[in-house]
Amino acid sequence: MRERAIGLSIFVIVIFVALTGAFVFWAIHSPAQVQNFLIRMVVVTLVIFLTIVFIRYFALLWFGYLQHSESGFSEGEEATELPPVSIIVPAFNEEDVIERAIESLLGMDYPTFEVIVLDDGSTDRTLELARRWEGVGDEVEIRVLTQRNGGKARALNAGIRQARYPFVLCMDADSWMEPQTLRAAMRHFSDPNVGAVAGNVKVENRDGILTRLQALEYVEGLNMPRRAQGFIGAVNIVPGPVGIFRKEALEEVGGYDTDTFAEDADLTLKLVTTGWKILYEDQAITWTAAPSGMLDLIQQRYRWTRGLLQAVGKRKKVLIQPVPDFPLWLSVLETAFEAILWPAMNVFAHLFFAIVALLFGMGELLLYWWVLLTLLDLVIALVTVSMEEEDLGLVPYALIYRFFFILFLDVVKTFAALEEFLKLGMKWEKVRRVAYQPADSGG
Repeated sequence: MRERAIGLSIFVIVIFVALTGAFVFWAIHSPAQVQNFLIRMVVVTLVIFLTIVFIRYFALLWFGYLQHSESGFSEGEEATELPPVSIIVPAFNEEDVIERAIESLLGMDYPTFEVIVLDDGSTDRTLELARRWEGVGDEVEIRVLTQRNGGKARALNAGIRQARYPFVLCMDADSWMEPQTLRAAMRHFSDPNVGAVAGNVKVENRDGILTRLQALEYVEGLNMPRRAQGFIGAVNIVPGPVGIFRKEALEEVGGYDTDTFAEDADLTLKLVTTGWKILYEDQAITWTAAPSGMLDLIQQRYRWTRGLLQAVGKRKKVLIQPVPDFPLWLSVLETAFEAILWPAMNVFAHLFFAIVALLFGMGELLLYWWVLLTLLDLVIALVTVSMEEEDLGLVPYALIYRFFFILFLDVVKTFAALEEFLKLGMKWEKVRRVAYQPADSGG
């Protein structure tokens, strides 16, 4: 798979360089009227791109603010009923982090719940370490089950079948939860139409530029859209590290499918397409370790992008056929937009504006464009970080967020989308994780 990916990348780069060279040669040797036309086209394209950016950000911020103002959770606030919950922890070769995950669950501030650790055929000491905790606790029962390796989706389905309670929380073994998570999330299930609640995932290992940029991305790029989607009850991805589900809804849709690389996104769209509301709770907080190396980050985003495209592809009819449920259509449409169109648009816009600006001496316009988008990112970062009461030290990273980090990720997503369209094979490759104990984990 790596050889094909490298070959495809080289092929695309060669084609791009050839087309760029041809365009530059043609533009330089074109008559003056053609060059004037190109300049006008650049200005119009720039205005259209900026308009799309502003509308996208304004809509996300506005709906996110409405969701935030309507669903605030404070200490001591809870639902009128707190039904028992089954917590499922699938684990494959997680010996470095599995005990920390279990320990965080034992500290959960919730009256009745059980913990099911589902070992997916680990070849390290994961099963041995998990069994040390089996049965621990006066009020919390911990069960440790094991099966032959079959993947995360099958492990989650096995855990759901073993769950005794009407609500299920699914988490990743390399994450740990804050004590108020269940109380904050369960109040939303007083609405019988709510099938799932997406939690708030935060990056804990903020010891380098790459991981701090990911911490900002989780707050601004992932949680801000999720918050806005929550306002209309159509969150398009319940994240793997923290998702709370009505077991009835899971059974209705048949649980997790195994035919995508993004089982969490696929399951969420299955729930939305069957009419269940999916909400967001920013106080259902889980901390996770982000990839600290560039290759691990590329591998993760390749899998995310291809998995999203696979999940959307299974529901492509929703995109082209009118549906009576507007939130459903919007949820699937936004998933496709964020996975395919937006990354490609962002990469094309940067390259197009830079090439034409340098050709026709429009560097000053390019600088104004850069400054404008950077100021926008600073404002968005400040607002979203403030809403989540996060570390204000993340805000300055907005200066390099769009034109370096996000642009790099969008290039990765574009290549991943191209590979998915060409149906190139890809194996699930586990991102390396280690336990991380921050001195201060947040805001």
